[in-house]
Parts: sequence; structure tokens; C-alpha cells
Amino acid sequence: MNVDSLWSKFLSTIKEELSSLSYNIWFADTELYKLEQDRAIIIVPMPIHKKHLPENYKEIIESTLNSITGSNLELEFLLKEEIPNEEEEEIKEIITIEKETSTPLNHSPVQTNLKKQYTFENFIVGNSNKFAHAAALSVAENPGKMYNPLFIYGNSGLGKTHLMHAIGNFIVENSNKKVLYVTSDQFIEDFIGINKKNNRENNFDCVDFFKNKYRNIDVLIIDDIQFLGPATQSQQEFFHTFNSLYNDSKQIIISSDRSPDDLKLLEDRLRTRFCWGLTVNIFPPDFNLRVEILKKKIIAGNFEKEIPNDVIEYIASNIGNDVRQLEGSITRLIAYSTIMGGAEINLDLAIEALKDFISKGMCEKNDIHRIQRIVSEYFQISVEDIRSKKRSANIAFPRQIAMYLCRKTTSESFPKIGTEFGGKDHSTVMHSVEKIEQEIKINKDLANIIEKLKKDIE
Repeated sequence: MNVDSLWSKFLSTIKEELSSLSYNIWFADTELYKLEQDRAIIIVPMPIHKKHLPENYKEIIESTLNSITGSNLELEFLLKEEIPNEEEEEIKEIITIEKETSTPLNHSPVQTNLKKQYTFENFIVGNSNKFAHAAALSVAENPGKMYNPLFIYGNSGLGKTHLMHAIGNFIVENSNKKVLYVTSDQFIEDFIGINKKNNRENNFDCVDFFKNKYRNIDVLIIDDIQFLGPATQSQQEFFHTFNSLYNDSKQIIISSDRSPDDLKLLEDRLRTRFCWGLTVNIFPPDFNLRVEILKKKIIAGNFEKEIPNDVIEYIASNIGNDVRQLEGSITRLIAYSTIMGGAEINLDLAIEALKDFISKGMCEKNDIHRIQRIVSEYFQISVEDIRSKKRSANIAFPRQIAMYLCRKTTSESFPKIGTEFGGKDHSTVMHSVEKIEQEIKINKDLANIIEKLKKDIE
């Protein structure tokens, strides 16, 4: 039996043992590279798989493979780019796995504040959120053991809250752990409440209630941590709450509209702790993902009228990156059709119904910001990266292209452009523009990319 047939049999067997969600996330994109001696070399799609599979699925992988091959195999997980040229070097990395045991906790049900409609099953995955989704699922499967804390950040409306509720709902459904979801505003309100009650007497009861609510739990999910910034005393209390939970190996999940480094109003000791685990960014959805989100909304809405593909593509091309705006555009379109006497939904109707909605959705602070967003989406990096001081090639080159486009398609000066790119000197912008100009002359592929980006900008 060759490796492809063997792995196909392995996947079909293991698929029956797992939920469809776990199988699709962790196994569907794996391959068996080869068997040599007593070792099975497995190719995985992302670094997170290298950590998660051996730590959580070692036993089932080994037993299934050994049953099929009649061998006693040791597992090795590699990314495709790590597969060596066998004539030049030997494989360098073997993941050694130790089986972990856990003791279930027995807790009575608590008020979770979770929204049941937010699950992993109805979270639409694309290139822009694939890593964040995989990280969230791994935390849900092993709270307190994988990536603690998990810090999810990205612009509003990209799915951070959905993922956080999905983690909480998964844990509640598959364990007896205590889960609490709150916003930072709720945390502040609860903390302030300690001092408001019993002003003329002691407030020991209130303190005990607060500590029991936030520390006698297994999973704390706190949304929009950036709003904790102005509340100095609440920051101090959250610091102690964080330490208490972390030291007890309780899972902490945090979201923000910006990275930990950019939360300047928070204390350094808090921002440092946010980086102890795993920090993941949710990027704006690309065109294909926007189309899938719209189709999902249409299916879920069970609308009487059919919405043609050209209308869906029009909305996906023109509505901004906010998922809520995308979903709202469908609601608006259906409502407009109804108000117009049940008019047929076609492209002309969509243009008329959404003309104001689209102009709001696509609003940018200025042309430079719009260009930064368009270039970032094309190269699948964040706007924060393109404005940063990072010098890696996958960021520096798109940054130079964005600077070039800002200079060629706007009337902004070199110093102004430099300021919008994280305070770069005007000479840096000039160098970037000159470099791209020269590269276009000899690189046809780059010239085509520039033309496409110009059309998107226009």
C-alpha cells in the first residue's frame, strides 16, 4: 500500500471518530509524507497544527496508523517548507510527545452571558481569519493548557466577539467548567459597585461576590479590553484577577481593536501579560470571504426572494470590511424590495437600495488610509503592519508599493505620506517610490499588480 492510499484509509477511519469540525480543522489538510523505519512523517498546513496534533491527538493517530500498518510508529510533524532535500540534509525536527492527563472539575452551572447563536459551526472561515479560528478552537478543546492567555485583536466587525462566544459555548457543551463572558465595561461597573454599596458600613459581602464572580471560574472571556484604559483602579483589580486565574491555570481570553503593544493607556505590566500566551490578528475579509458571508446570511435568513450572484458580488465588491455591514446590506436590500411593492431583486435595484449604505461602508479617513487598506488586503497583511517599522520582506515590499501608490494617485507630499506610515522620513518615501518605479520597468508581474491596485483605488 503506497503512502497516499494508506493516508486516505487513515483519514476515512479517523473521520468517523471525530466531530466534523475537529476533523476539518485538524486533519483534512494533512498528508503522509513517508514511512521510514519506525517513523511516520506527516505534513501539516500550519505551525499551530504542529503543536496541537501531537499534544491532543497523539493516541488516536498512533492507534489508527498502527492498526492499518501493523507497525509501532513514532510520529513526526512537519510543514511543507520544512521538508528537506534528502540529498542535502536529514530531517532536523522530531516532535516528542508525552501524554497528559487531566482531572475533570465538578462545578455547578453559572451564568455565562454567552450568546448561543455564536458557534464554530456558523463562523465562516477564510484566509483572513483561518489562523485565529484554529487558535480559538485549540483553546476551546484544551482550556488552560493551550495558549493562555489568548489575545484576539482586529478592527470592529471582523468576528472577534463571535469567536470568543464560540470558545465559551464549546467549553460549556463539552465540559463542566465554569465560563464567564463580560465586556470590560461590565468589569468596570462591577468593580465600581463594590465601592458604591454599603458606603457607611463595610462592603465585605460585595468584595466576596466580586472575587467569586471573577476568580472562582475556569474560563474568563473579556471583550474590548481597550476600554479598560481610562479606569486606573479597575486596571489594578484586573491585574490581580489575571494573576489569580493564570496562576491557577485557568483560561483567559481577551479581545481588543488593537494589538497589546498599541494599548498605550494600559499599564505595562498588563500589556506584558497579554503577550504571555498567543496573540492573533483577524484581518479584514477578502472578496471571496465576503461573498461567503453574504451567501450564509441569505441562507440563514430563508428569504422568499432569490438574490442573484451578480448582486452578491456587487455588494461584496463595494461594502466595507465590517461583517455587520455586509449582513446589514442584505437586510436593507430585502426591506427596500418589499417597500417598492415586492420589486424583483436585480443589480439595478441593489445599486439604488444600497447607494447611501455603500458610501458609508466605504468611508475612509483619507485617501492614504484607503490605499493602505487596499494594499494590505491584496498582500494579506494588516494595516498596522504596513504602518509599522517591521522590515521583513513580506511587509517592507507591500509598504513600498503603498507609498508609491500614495504618491502617484494622490496629491499628498512626501512628508505627509511618511507621517501616515508610522512617522517615516520623507527620504524613505522618496526611496520607496523610486525603487518601485525602476522595478516596474523590468518586472512585468509587478507592473500588472500595480495596475490592478490602481483600478481598485479608483
